[in-house]
Amino acid sequence: MRGCSFLIVITITAGTLFADPTANMLPCPPEASSTSGCNPSKRDIKQATAAFSRGLKLQNKKHTDGAYEQFEIAARLEPRNVNYLTARELAREQSVFEHLQAGNAESLDGKDAESLADFRAALNLDPKNEFAQERVKDALAESVPMGREHARVVDESNEIRAIPDQTSLDFHYRGDSRGLLNQVAGAFHIEVIMDDSVVSRPVRFDIEGVDFLTAMSAAGQVTHTFWTPMGAKQILVAAETLDNHRLYDRMAMRTFYIPGVSTPTDLTNVTNVLRNIFDIRLITPHTEAGTLTVRAPQNILDAATQFIENLDDSRPEVMLDVKIYQVSHTYMRTIGVSLPNQFTLVNIGAAALVALGGQSLQSLINQLIASGGINQANNQTISSLIAQLQGQGNSIFSQPLATFGGGKTFSGVSLGTLMAEASLNESWARDLQHSTLRISQGNDATLHLGTKYPILNATFAPVFNTPAIAQVLGNNTFQAPFPSFTYEDIGLSLKAKPMVNGDSDVSLTVEMQVRSLAGQAVNGVPIIANREYKGSVTLLDGEPAVVAGEMSHSEQRSLNGIPGFAQIPGLTQIEGSHHKEVDDDELLIVLTPHIVRKSQRNESAEIWITK
Repeated sequence: MRGCSFLIVITITAGTLFADPTANMLPCPPEASSTSGCNPSKRDIKQATAAFSRGLKLQNKKHTDGAYEQFEIAARLEPRNVNYLTARELAREQSVFEHLQAGNAESLDGKDAESLADFRAALNLDPKNEFAQERVKDALAESVPMGREHARVVDESNEIRAIPDQTSLDFHYRGDSRGLLNQVAGAFHIEVIMDDSVVSRPVRFDIEGVDFLTAMSAAGQVTHTFWTPMGAKQILVAAETLDNHRLYDRMAMRTFYIPGVSTPTDLTNVTNVLRNIFDIRLITPHTEAGTLTVRAPQNILDAATQFIENLDDSRPEVMLDVKIYQVSHTYMRTIGVSLPNQFTLVNIGAAALVALGGQSLQSLINQLIASGGINQANNQTISSLIAQLQGQGNSIFSQPLATFGGGKTFSGVSLGTLMAEASLNESWARDLQHSTLRISQGNDATLHLGTKYPILNATFAPVFNTPAIAQVLGNNTFQAPFPSFTYEDIGLSLKAKPMVNGDSDVSLTVEMQVRSLAGQAVNGVPIIANREYKGSVTLLDGEPAVVAGEMSHSEQRSLNGIPGFAQIPGLTQIEGSHHKEVDDDELLIVLTPHIVRKSQRNESAEIWITK
């Protein structure tokens, strides 16, 4: 069904529909109540006329959606007016036609998302439109989805209104204030219930050509009183005090459903706005159901209703592309010749010379015992001699040895070991971590990459000994309680908050923290190295930016050799051993924002709030 066209022909007779907004009134049923809208107040009639005028201006500017909303407001305030009802239905049909026509054109151009949005908009305006239902099915190839929800009234209890005679009268009164109030209300066939707080005082009252509301308002100013309806033909009059207003002001109640509520903070923000703008104090949020119950006078509640229904509940969303690059490079090189720089000088005794001749230690000991040099009964002396001879044989004669002297001064010098070394060790480590975060405007998103390291806080040890503790220690059944730990985040923590500006700019508030073990400890508690970054950046949609980068470079060189010789040019490469170690670490964080949902505001709509 792609490419289908939809045609609506509307013929309006000039001078009959829009000439007089108050003409062509539907009759009011006899059984209609005071809250059915058959007797709107002058305030409602004035607001309906203003909304109707705004709708005509928007319609002339080809803003059909905005015109429909204004006609809807006018028809709701004055439902008996045929002009308002006719204009609303014509604007609805025209708006449905425009959305379907735009959706068909976008569907032919391959813009599936845009065409689906227009088809859904048409279906929201006219849920029974079969053509719109079919177009939505064609766009999704599945059952018709529910339209996007908006803030709406789900329950209400309207205020009681008085219905006086619709006439204009003249008043010229001299006398008591209570009598004035009874005379003015009685002239419009309204019964007055006088509260005890009304003080009787002499008054003078002269006014001509006024209706009930104007007359009672003027009488209230003269007598310092106010009135509140108790029924269609009955009102209560009380003294003008704050306490009396709290007691007698008639309030209506409405429950609003706020879509898209995920946290208590969302409802709290709406509650604070209503309290600050409309001075409404009786607001009860229900986070589980996503609703707000508001109690306020009827006129204030009507203004709050219009405000809530025009709230933009489509919070922009940003898909944040996070790429973390980590590069580590380690280079180690050791080259050179290590000459021996330590020598051992020892005296070579007769027993060691016998061992060099090939005679075993046991044979030597037997000869010493036979000649009386060692007492056979002294086993300790024999054991120490064997240990000494074996130690000398293992430590001296197992290595190259140079001798000098003669007799008792015959000595030896160990020459050590000559060693040549040439080694090279180089390693590269490249790490890429790619994460994607979807964030609503004004909300924080946190990304943590790393581990949690346990830090010991406290251990248990008995301060004093008791028989019970001694018993469990004695039979090895004592089990120490599990110590107390605190887990600290080690690694990278990234916190971002987006703000969509216009159609293509995204402002990001970024906080970054890098924590690692420093390799040292104080009283057994490890030291954690901490590096932080906090800043803001504004990017275009799809524009990448390096928001944080860190690079560390360390180089270590060492020389081993004989002092003097190892520092002579030319000989240093032959005589000395050179060691070089280079470490390079680099961290790079790249953020790329993508706007996945924009704020869908109707720029042509106007919000008029009357408090």
